[in-house]
Amino acid sequence: MSVPSFHLILAAPRGYCAGVDRAVETVERALELSPEEPVYVRKQIVHNAHVVKELERRGAIFVESEHDVPPGATVVFSAHGVSPAVHVNAKARGLQVIDATCPLVTKVHSEARRFAARGYTILLIGHAGHEEVVGTMGEAPDAIRLVESAEEVDALTFSPDTPLAFVTQTTLSVDETQLVVDRLRQRFPWIEAPPKDDICYATSNRQAAVKALAREVELVLVIGSRNSSNSCRLVEVASEAGTPAYLIEDETAIDPAWIDGVTTIGITSGASAPERLVQRVVQWFRARGEVELGELETVHEDVAFALPRPIRRALAVVDGPTA
Repeated sequence: MSVPSFHLILAAPRGYCAGVDRAVETVERALELSPEEPVYVRKQIVHNAHVVKELERRGAIFVESEHDVPPGATVVFSAHGVSPAVHVNAKARGLQVIDATCPLVTKVHSEARRFAARGYTILLIGHAGHEEVVGTMGEAPDAIRLVESAEEVDALTFSPDTPLAFVTQTTLSVDETQLVVDRLRQRFPWIEAPPKDDICYATSNRQAAVKALAREVELVLVIGSRNSSNSCRLVEVASEAGTPAYLIEDETAIDPAWIDGVTTIGITSGASAPERLVQRVVQWFRARGEVELGELETVHEDVAFALPRPIRRALAVVDGPTA
């Protein structure tokens, strides 16, 4: 019986973005700096089950609400951001807050506040219930309306004397979001856009990479959790390019039937999926046949974000002044 042969092509860039890397390291550092004190994390620090389980193993305590954190304790806010009301609640409970919100999400919050302060009605393009959307809407709840699709734009009615602006969730499909923006501009030509695109560089780069990857392979595997918006969008982008694509949490979710008769397989991972999961998938194929491994790089990423100020201050005390 012949041994199967697989040509695996890894998308680049893939996996952790700068915001996720910063958020995960924030929790890791907080645990190191306070080994005797519990560190609570509000919601999942990033949307990946493996990351959450690993941090739990190290001692992090994940809670659904700031109200679940004992008064005076340390709490880390997730990369997706929170509404101002959460900060108010945390202060009332005397919590030691470490805010790991991605700086690119913070940018969207700032845009929403500025538009609201100028009296604009703000249309937020995003997915209902997503933590990032909940946090952004909390910045100006009376001024923001959620729009999930181009079709929803047709139901909106605004007179030309209504100041309008739009902002977007950072992890959306680039192509689908453009359709919504185009429809908004057709219906409301006076609508204002944010100074820079809100969809983050990592989301755009990973979608461009998987689109290129899909043209070279017979099957695409996207490693990520189902509640990861950017991971789900990668599956959609590959499928829309005409290539079968599946979202998998890890190698245990691969259905051998998917690769029956398939030899060229593309592998990528969402922005919250650690690289070790990619390597586990590669090993899964190596256990089943000969593997030729390659990489398709569409753009090089070198973005990095500084850790939150409370962590940097604490590290400065521990490490001492530098020469």
